[in-house]
Amino acid sequence: MERRSFLKNAGAGLAAGSVAMPAIAQNAPTIKWRLASSFPKSLDTIYGGAEYMAKRVAEATGGKFQIQVFAGGEIVPGPAVFDAVKDGTVEMGHTVSYYFFGKDPTYALETAVPFGMTNRQMDAWMRHGNGTKLLGAFFAKSNIMTIPCGNTTTQMGGWYRKEIKTADDLKGLKIRIGGFAGAVLSKLGAVPQQIPGGDIYPALEKGTIDAAEWIGPYDDQKLGFNKVAKFYYYPGWWEGGPQVSAYVSLKKWAELPKEYQTILLLACADAHVDMVAKYDAKNPTALKQLVGSGTQLKQFPKEVMDACYKAAMELYAETSAKNAEFKKVYDDYKKFMDDQNLWMRIAEGAYTNYMYSKR
Repeated sequence: MERRSFLKNAGAGLAAGSVAMPAIAQNAPTIKWRLASSFPKSLDTIYGGAEYMAKRVAEATGGKFQIQVFAGGEIVPGPAVFDAVKDGTVEMGHTVSYYFFGKDPTYALETAVPFGMTNRQMDAWMRHGNGTKLLGAFFAKSNIMTIPCGNTTTQMGGWYRKEIKTADDLKGLKIRIGGFAGAVLSKLGAVPQQIPGGDIYPALEKGTIDAAEWIGPYDDQKLGFNKVAKFYYYPGWWEGGPQVSAYVSLKKWAELPKEYQTILLLACADAHVDMVAKYDAKNPTALKQLVGSGTQLKQFPKEVMDACYKAAMELYAETSAKNAEFKKVYDDYKKFMDDQNLWMRIAEGAYTNYMYSKR
């Protein structure tokens, strides 16, 4: 199946699949898959995205195609999801590809990179640009097919024990952060730490780390970070629109009936939209509650943002010079983003800035 043409028509939703469900279910095989998530069960948003997707698949097949979701650590640790799908330990995964930056920085482009695309821009690149084609060819080398299955939208800049007033305040800072952003902050003297979501709170509480970024107000409040760090910074310049992905073993994908392939893609598309809507609905209330309970909301100073931007651009140039695969994908990504920013600055940017000024 050509994923690009399919995704263009995904707006039809699962309603169409539901209409045809009895005919599909009568002669369809019973298939049971396992999915390893990189996220803890406590997060009904990002972990819940996989459960939502699996529920839709089961509903659309009359229960014939079952996907059992396992939280990070139940089958494999969260950071091991990539290898679990690649090696056939599980049929599916639900994760963010920048976790696997250490294998190849190109993987980060499937999720988010510093000063990169927003959720809407990423969707446009994946559906109507070259994102699906370029990333699909790259992941296929590892026996993995990726399907967009969620987005957290622009994230917060994290929790800090001390204020960040200048770029010098980043020197020696031990911060939990993933992907390309850690490499950028390293250039400024910070010490990035790769820590799974469920282990961040104790590390911050014990002082093993000085700061931590996760997602945004709703999830951060659930994990209790405001109890162990009082300064909450924004924006998360490293995650303008991080895409969450369903990983599927290419071998197992090829074994699926075509109807099941279609249903799985539709279910992922539905879960993708649902996750965005859920974060947008829940973050405002959580942020007000955090600030009301004493959290000090801070915007990164322009000096800090400019220093990080400069370091990021240097890193992209350095990485492109020594990694041809990264350069091929990033050049296309960057060109598409530049055009998107030109358009959105004129239309949506002007509109939203005016509306914000009226609050």
